[in-house]
Amino acid sequence: MELAKNYEAAAAAEKWYQHWMERGYFRSEPDERTPYTVVIPPPNVTGVLHMGHTLNETVQDILIRRARMKGYNACWVPGSDHASIATEARVVNMLREKNIEKSSLSREEFLRYAFEWKEKYGGIIYSQIRKLGCSCDWERVNFTMDDHYYRAVIKVFTDLYRKGLVYRGARMINWDPKAKTALSDEEVEYKDLEGKLYYVRYALEDGEGQLTGESITIATQRPETIMGDTAVCVNPDDERYKHLSGHFAIIPLVNRRVPLIFDDYVDPSFGTGALKVTPAHDINDYNLGLKYNLEVIDTLNEDGTLSDAAQVFVGMDRFLAREKTVAVLREQGLLVKEETYPTRLGYSQRNPDTVVEPRISTQWFVKMRELAQPALEAVTQGDVKIYPGDRFMATYKYWMENVKDWCISRQLWWGQRIPAWYDGDGNIYVAETETEALQQWAEANGKEEPSPADVGQLRQDDDVLDTWFSSWLWPMEVFRGITEPGNADIRYYYPTSVLVTGQDIIFFWVARMIMAGLEYEHQKPFHEVYFTGMVRDKLGRKMSKSLGNSPDLLQLIDQYGADAVRFGILISSPAGNDLLFDESSLEQGRFFCNKLWNAMKLVKLWEERQAEIPDENDNFALQWFEHRLREASRQLEELFRDFRLNEALKVIYSLIWDDFCSWYLEWIKPAQGASISAAAYERTVSFFEQLLQLLHPFMPFVTEELYHLLRERTEGDDLIVRQLPAVAEPDPQALEQGRLAQTVITALRDARNKNRLKPRDPITLHILTAQPAAYRELESILVRQVNAGALHYTDKAITGSLTLVVDADKFFIEADKPADTTAQREQLQKDLLYQQQFLAAVEKKLGNERFVQNASPAVVENERKKKSDAEARIKAITESLESGER
Repeated sequence: MELAKNYEAAAAAEKWYQHWMERGYFRSEPDERTPYTVVIPPPNVTGVLHMGHTLNETVQDILIRRARMKGYNACWVPGSDHASIATEARVVNMLREKNIEKSSLSREEFLRYAFEWKEKYGGIIYSQIRKLGCSCDWERVNFTMDDHYYRAVIKVFTDLYRKGLVYRGARMINWDPKAKTALSDEEVEYKDLEGKLYYVRYALEDGEGQLTGESITIATQRPETIMGDTAVCVNPDDERYKHLSGHFAIIPLVNRRVPLIFDDYVDPSFGTGALKVTPAHDINDYNLGLKYNLEVIDTLNEDGTLSDAAQVFVGMDRFLAREKTVAVLREQGLLVKEETYPTRLGYSQRNPDTVVEPRISTQWFVKMRELAQPALEAVTQGDVKIYPGDRFMATYKYWMENVKDWCISRQLWWGQRIPAWYDGDGNIYVAETETEALQQWAEANGKEEPSPADVGQLRQDDDVLDTWFSSWLWPMEVFRGITEPGNADIRYYYPTSVLVTGQDIIFFWVARMIMAGLEYEHQKPFHEVYFTGMVRDKLGRKMSKSLGNSPDLLQLIDQYGADAVRFGILISSPAGNDLLFDESSLEQGRFFCNKLWNAMKLVKLWEERQAEIPDENDNFALQWFEHRLREASRQLEELFRDFRLNEALKVIYSLIWDDFCSWYLEWIKPAQGASISAAAYERTVSFFEQLLQLLHPFMPFVTEELYHLLRERTEGDDLIVRQLPAVAEPDPQALEQGRLAQTVITALRDARNKNRLKPRDPITLHILTAQPAAYRELESILVRQVNAGALHYTDKAITGSLTLVVDADKFFIEADKPADTTAQREQLQKDLLYQQQFLAAVEKKLGNERFVQNASPAVVENERKKKSDAEARIKAITESLESGER
């Protein structure tokens, strides 16, 4: 077969993904095997894969592919989230492009447009996941607005309501003026900014309604809310204001007379020590208002413009109104001063350019404390394990110990509509269907059942549920656990094996899934949680569309290939830590693909040069690599167990690039025109296959392609399902022999290079060692690798030769032309100085009584070995220098 010069990534990816799909390798059904289950964190249906998704999906695919190769029944469930706020915004924008306003449509008409939009654009992200090589079970795709999923959400809402865990009430909530909807506390992202503090003078009246001529100055960051003030508050212990008891303040611009109240909530050292109280627009002011029975005046409309209640600047945007308010206050002489002030502002997570408004609103809430306690214990007691635990356990505990009730209603049409109905008197009937709600109404009104004339007595709540209220059921309902309790799939696949997700949704999603799982399946939803890091650019900035620093995934795949992209994103990603994305790591991945390709081509060249000849010369290389492979396989078991996948990839990368390609293939390579032992060739191909197995979860396309090119395969013999062998114990002596060979060859080549001995210049090699047996098996390799015409053992220095020291052994290189030993002498002197400094450091440590007493015996013994080894090296180098002088 004529092989291409380089690996052709696109062709291989298309061929093998199609092949895997046709063979049904991604499909999973319950059977006698142990399941290994992963549910994808459902990306927004509006989205495309960004680099954070790329990392997340790559990690999941690595785990699933490795589990499949270890004999598990691997099931990876894909799906997407309906993303209420983001999707509705996209649909509204689409309609405006057609000159259609949402307000002109009925709810049913709008939802038809929304589902049309979803059908047109919702599959984009799935095609990208396929391009990346992800081995999802595509027959199990779930969408959080699927009929069964919709029913599950409604069922859970009604159940929690009956349990008293869901309630409706007027409370201060976070409001997104752009999306015109409530947000939960977790959907607000805070930014540290430099704001302004405005000092404003309020005139004072005494208890008789007479202006006193005095004024009180308040400091505010939000002068546009002054029109909603219903009190001024000072600390009762503040000497500056004690004499004002019983007085009233006059609110500027609207001339409203409000009481001066005294409460120790106010910090006398902040600003002027006087606080404007605006119950409608600040949670702390709201609480003060409840305490003192203050009037609540909401001066903002739902879109962030000033309402009629503001009396001035009505209909004006809140930030423009701020400018106007400041200007008028300045004109009226009421603005005392302005000063810059560091502050924190909350922004909507779904509309990052929108400042969130605190707003009193009647919404639906979930009582969280009762649900949170079991979920907290599940993690702290180790039932659910978190990786990296040392970083994220504290975050999880903080959230759960300080949990607040969850606002779950959203003022949107796209989503699961709240299953609550109201009669003309405002009574609430919560049920899964309108028919059930009407039955409740009938019974409440003394009827056994409603009559046809009663239809229409109830009006359903217009709001929908928070998207997270659907996604917290994800590990259960993807297997129909809520809608079909106890079915075969939920019994087999639940709890799932591992959840791979981003650290930014530890409470949004992870904690809530644990709550829901314990509530409805009475067990955890997953055994382990692995948090990936945040993907940042080279400057450390979070990748985002607004910064323009997030690359297009499909373009990267077209340029580098899916395997290289997977390699690049993971090689840069230490467990749980943020990663600095650099395209050079993708280039490294592409080089690695070509390195594998060229190694395969080299091995294939030997296929026709096999002969039934003894392989004595290859025994050492074969034995060494067998045990090096075992050693790496054991390391991988440990690294996968702790989700240190970045380190696992580095182990495989070094094993292939360094040990296999740079050393083993060089050692086993037949001389020009010579044959290779058939047995040695067979074992070489077997080693290559095992390497491809280890690498396959990380780089599936190139490994499957090479696996099939190495030799003819029978039907169904595909790498994706080839089972990983049991890990055997490596032989430390064989590994040490390999290390010795690599060290000596490297040192000898370096000595030749530094002394300008060309690779083809023949040399004679002499070894002075107390253990010549250690080199017997290495002789043929040493001779070939350093082009030595002969190799001898000696018990004395060889006059006129180049000398080098490796560990405690000395090597003498005799060349046909006289050797200039200046360079090697300088190197020996450098080595001597290094070893003397190293020995001094070790002796200092061993001379420390506290270290010797407190360290484990193994650690102390290791330091003593370092000392004896350094002393042996110093002795050998000193003797070499002395022999050179003679």
